[in-house]
Amino acid sequence: MPMELTQSRIQKIWLPNDNRPALPRRSCGPQLANSPTVIVMVGLPARGKTYISKKLTRYLNWIGVPTKVFNVGEYRREAVKHYSSYDFFRPDNEEAMKVRRQCALAALRDVKLYLTEEAGQIAVFDATNTTRERRGMILNFAKENGFKVFFIESVCNDPTVVATNVMEVKLSSPDYRDCNSTDAMEDFMKRINCYQASYQPLDPDNYDRELSLIKVIDVGRRFLVNRVQDHIQSRIVYYLMNIHVQPRTIYLCRHGESEFNLKGKIGGDSGLSNRGKKFAVALNKFVEEQNLKDLKVWTSQLKRTIQTAEALQLPYEQWKALNEIDAGVCEEMTYEDIREQHPEEFALRDQDKYYYRYPSGESYQDLVQRLEPVIMELERQENVLVICHQAVMRCLLAYFLDKSADEMPYLKCPLHTVLKLTPVAYGCRVESISLNIEAVNTHRERPEEAKKGPNPLMRRNSVTPLASPEPTKKPRINSFEEHVAVSSALPGCVPQEVPTQLPGQVS
Repeated sequence: MPMELTQSRIQKIWLPNDNRPALPRRSCGPQLANSPTVIVMVGLPARGKTYISKKLTRYLNWIGVPTKVFNVGEYRREAVKHYSSYDFFRPDNEEAMKVRRQCALAALRDVKLYLTEEAGQIAVFDATNTTRERRGMILNFAKENGFKVFFIESVCNDPTVVATNVMEVKLSSPDYRDCNSTDAMEDFMKRINCYQASYQPLDPDNYDRELSLIKVIDVGRRFLVNRVQDHIQSRIVYYLMNIHVQPRTIYLCRHGESEFNLKGKIGGDSGLSNRGKKFAVALNKFVEEQNLKDLKVWTSQLKRTIQTAEALQLPYEQWKALNEIDAGVCEEMTYEDIREQHPEEFALRDQDKYYYRYPSGESYQDLVQRLEPVIMELERQENVLVICHQAVMRCLLAYFLDKSADEMPYLKCPLHTVLKLTPVAYGCRVESISLNIEAVNTHRERPEEAKKGPNPLMRRNSVTPLASPEPTKKPRINSFEEHVAVSSALPGCVPQEVPTQLPGQVS
């Protein structure tokens, strides 16, 4: 007999009317299409594993797949408070090897907790995992818990790239806080050599032919993909094949002030106001001053962004995907009109602005899905100026700054202001540049009632919470005093008054 359904007033989707509990997650048996996945990083130190882990996690969370990184090096730093030297990573250092294994097991325990009890969908196990023995341990763990496994191996034999990565990222790590750069560089290169001796790369042609994996070779120059199992793994592969590490700058701005902005109306396809036209001229001057090589300019297909781009005297590309959020029956209305004519809709949007879908229109969640091809192309490009709209700019900014679904609809993106985004090692630096042309303020603050909502950390998937750091950090690893071994400290790295602890790091 057909089930009774109820339509969600906020998302406008149909839901079952009964109160049946969710099916329990099985630890064995056939895997469902959406079974939790453990992404296992593989590779020598300074090959960009953590860069890939953080960037991929940011993307997956943005598209609505709850994802969290478990960096084994951080577990080691909790267990071993003071780093001494590369001796910790020598394969013949048995005491250190015990600690490293315990750190990996502690991280896997947290992976299980995240995927089974905290509604996580993907856990990224960020470590070197350079031996078949270690990878076999992870595969057994995943099989016991009913998790899928996808390996990402980063291979790079270019000494210049490796040295650059060490200088830009590794020397600023807590391990080398009290160390000069020359000694730190020498120590880290010796650390790499310790891993090199026992490194067993993934072998998709023979030993690892049954595994799902991608090998990223020489920072994306070449890829090798094997046995992709499902849709999310194919999206991960596609994403990894689009990103690059070349220096570039992304500029985001809204169109110049429009006639509808002056009237307080949302949506529509009005032209620029007089002040909006002045902004377009000022934007042209700003772009010329930046002196950028091969700048790409993208607009939406709406009149106000095209008018703004026309003043630049540069070629530009129109994207329908960049059109403003569709307000459906509320298009070309003021918020006062909506409050009077659609009071329930007005209240529902304030209740949950990210998931709320306008009748016959879109939600921010819909907008994120529409903008995914734009993000992919932005990752492929170098210098780009995107002239767009308030909701669209919020979604793009949330991706680059790793903002949650709860924060996204309230990000401030004022008119006549350019946001300059510069990707850095593990994130993005943002600079706000006002072009000093007055404009109306279209930002609506979060209502007080919404601030008191039941779950301010809800991610983009309607049934899964944001994996955020715990307010009170709980100890993840027991004391490893029984494993303490004595080794010589790296000169200049450990203060004399600090007793020598276990040397080193797991990564």
